[in-house]
Amino acid sequence: MITAVNVPELRRLRAGMRGDFGLVPTMGALHEGHLSLVRRARAECDRTGVSIFVNPAQFGPNEDLHRYPRDLDRDLGLLEPLGVDLVFAPSPETMYPAGFQSWVTVEEVSKGLEGGMRPGHFRGVATAVAKLLNIFAPDRAYFGQKDAQQVAVIRRMVNDLNFPAEVVVCPTVRAPDGLALSSRNAYLNPDERQAATVLYRALSAARDAFEAGERKASALRAITRAVLDAEPMARADYVSASDPDTLADIEGVGAGVLLSLAVRVGHVRLIDNLLLLPGKPNVSCH
Repeated sequence: MITAVNVPELRRLRAGMRGDFGLVPTMGALHEGHLSLVRRARAECDRTGVSIFVNPAQFGPNEDLHRYPRDLDRDLGLLEPLGVDLVFAPSPETMYPAGFQSWVTVEEVSKGLEGGMRPGHFRGVATAVAKLLNIFAPDRAYFGQKDAQQVAVIRRMVNDLNFPAEVVVCPTVRAPDGLALSSRNAYLNPDERQAATVLYRALSAARDAFEAGERKASALRAITRAVLDAEPMARADYVSASDPDTLADIEGVGAGVLLSLAVRVGHVRLIDNLLLLPGKPNVSCH
């Protein structure tokens, strides 16, 4: 495994690697969710690369950029046994050098949900991912379903701008009690960690109603909110039932629905979702 920290070095190393190349973009603080993406990439590609970059452009002024967990040595230690070929760990100055002024904006699909709560977030995400796709030139790029809107934004960008890479979406990886794995889970104290299970319990209640035949988005949202409201430590920023591709709000969900939410547990903001399709069980990994 080779680690590069600047673009010319990365491109030189990448040019010498033949066969299908899979890229797993991350912000570090790796957990089993990230590692499952790496294993999928390794299984499907001849060569695998991972980027580790805490992207300042996707954090708002009052968000957790400065305390976001960073431990490059630990991350590299987790990647080494998995057979990763190439790691890119650039600095912010490498990704956004002096005078940088070119940004990628994906319009409609980035406006609601996280985009509505975090202005500019997806401009930062799309720009960083576009740069990584240009730098690595992968055949496939791997992302987790937990960040469903991010996946929708990246898919739209890749399609609209004709990037020659396939976007591969992998199931959300969960703890045994259902909590979606996230680097921000480390911020939770023991009581908050227990309370955070309400996200999956709320989504699961709506999933059960959907599988029993409920097809009104308003009813699914109400079921989700009722479970969330019963947890004193949880406060929902939003609960959404939307079209899985456009993320537009829908009322009839006969063709399927993305049920997503953002919830504050104590001072920690967590997101989760379930993609509900008729006749197809939602798939999450434990």
